Amino acid sequence: MAETAGNQGRVRFAIRRPSFDLGQRPFIVIWEITRACDLACAHCRASAMPARNPGELTPEESRSLIDQIAAFGPPAPLFVMTGGDPIKRPDLLDLVSYASSRGLPVSLSPSATPLLTPALVRELRSAGLVALSLSVDGSSSEIHDAFRGIGGVFARTLAAWEAARECGLKVQVNTTVAKLNMLDLPRIARLVLDKGAMTWSVFFLVPVGRGIGLRQISPEECEDVMNFLYDAGKVLRVKTTEGHHYKRVVLQRMALERRGVPHEEVLNLGPTYRALVEGLQPWPAGPNERRTPIEINAGRGFVFISHLGTVHPSGFLTAEAGSVRKAPLAELYRESRMFTELRDLAKLQGRCGACEFARMCGGSRSRAHAMTGNHLAEDPLCAYAPGSFPFPGDIEELIGKRRTTETVAAPMA
Repeated sequence: MAETAGNQGRVRFAIRRPSFDLGQRPFIVIWEITRACDLACAHCRASAMPARNPGELTPEESRSLIDQIAAFGPPAPLFVMTGGDPIKRPDLLDLVSYASSRGLPVSLSPSATPLLTPALVRELRSAGLVALSLSVDGSSSEIHDAFRGIGGVFARTLAAWEAARECGLKVQVNTTVAKLNMLDLPRIARLVLDKGAMTWSVFFLVPVGRGIGLRQISPEECEDVMNFLYDAGKVLRVKTTEGHHYKRVVLQRMALERRGVPHEEVLNLGPTYRALVEGLQPWPAGPNERRTPIEINAGRGFVFISHLGTVHPSGFLTAEAGSVRKAPLAELYRESRMFTELRDLAKLQGRCGACEFARMCGGSRSRAHAMTGNHLAEDPLCAYAPGSFPFPGDIEELIGKRRTTETVAAPMA
């Protein structure tokens, strides 16, 4: 039923949902092992500085945290070590090896500094790393390095990308969308297609850390970008971060394709969409490689642990639910007021609370908190008016009868 145009006979589930209770265990755990970093990225949520904080979790506390994460399984949560720059931790290889020995699929999100060498990439692979996440915020050094505040980063990123692929690591490419690079997205998509990656993960800016000073796109431009990503996703495996309403866009586009209804007019898309689609051409038709979105959100399948051990529903949601130095991670995830509140969709406010897509989407709780001070408020980057999609019955069919309960094992979903 949920087939895409030109792909009849091959069922595409609209939205995936883990087969376990998201109130009891997370789908993905991200641990900021250090906030130290030698770059000064314009969008850095952590406002990272070169020196490590002496209050970071110790090696002993780190192993204890890894044990707690492993105890959620099986299946083991997807586990991402991030920063800052995780390479600034001298015990990084030991942590990767230990997490791998505990059965966790370990992914790493490093910074492309001189510390990220092809030799280190190979060592990480030997230690048990399964995937590497690299940031590419421009199709050229001019745009990408402008984000980083230092030259040479784009070239080092490409070198690490090649080294990762050569030694068998999966590669996820992360791109943060802001006014600075919005119209460069088609060229970034082409770069990802040409070089090859497991996933293209597009981050929608949350104004925290240094990102407060970066100019955001508008809600209308966000709709255009997300519809462009749907088109690019016919060839690339695309996902979004802090862009939860992409799940709504996927459902809308699938419903319109089934009916043979042109999407531009129904969804009121603007000039940014047309410019992005034009910039994408020629784009191969190819087999449908769409990466089906998964039904998780901040605190609902997702948990973040800071370098100091504080626990958050997302790395972009600065409010704390507690600390692993004072309570077990499982207890904070299952019982803390913030996490249980975020899992109660009836508490969502504004347009998010009234939206028929809330069960699948729920909006960015991080952006709501950053821009309004209220993590339950509506997502300020969403332009959708609840109830305005003309084929609500089609949506119910796509997310109801045909909904999969498959659990995906690939890292960094």
